[in-house]
Amino acid sequence: MNALLPLPTPPLPPGAVHLPGWLPLERQRELVAACRAWAVGPVPIRHTRLPNGGVMSVRTVCVGWHWQPYRYTRTADDVNGRRVAEFPDWLVALGRRALLDAYGDEAAASAYAPDAALVNHYDGQARMGMHQDKDERSSAPVVSLSIGDTCVFRVGNTRPYTDVELASGDLFVFGGPSRFIYHGVPKVLEGTGDPATGLASGRLNITLRVTGLGDEASAP
Repeated sequence: MNALLPLPTPPLPPGAVHLPGWLPLERQRELVAACRAWAVGPVPIRHTRLPNGGVMSVRTVCVGWHWQPYRYTRTADDVNGRRVAEFPDWLVALGRRALLDAYGDEAAASAYAPDAALVNHYDGQARMGMHQDKDERSSAPVVSLSIGDTCVFRVGNTRPYTDVELASGDLFVFGGPSRFIYHGVPKVLEGTGDPATGLASGRLNITLRVTGLGDEASAP
């Protein structure tokens, strides 16, 4: 009797692009060092508390704008009241290169101006439920970078979802019709990361976003 063949993985929806191994090792090390600096202040990394009293299993630090459920502010009023670290120009440039490589659209890439980054650290037990990135006032793409342990990344608005393994150095972009698609992380594969990145354990996920807020103080 022939062994049962695995079911084919559903293709990614339009506008969702996965580029494995996009970040070279040296750039991964640079990003790990930057994330470590952001994690200690001016607003330190923390487990975000949800309005229903729950606490997220990932730890998060923000750059440019502070995210708390479900709005952006310049100051971290739910942590220590301080203004978050400024969004650096080199991170804007990295986001533009990511968009160019994902879509091949030079005009769209040069116009891309991310002004907020959410840095999430997953230990082996951390998860992220299915959700949409919809607190921004912009439909510009979200650029997602992975460093460290591989994770199972789930994407899709309806079942069957598409599960993709995101490894260290992978780029994933949500844009166009997939900008507000549901996605989550049901599992982290412990011990799969390369310590040469500078991250001994766990997974870093850095998402670049355009808030659409300009110079406004905050957005509900």
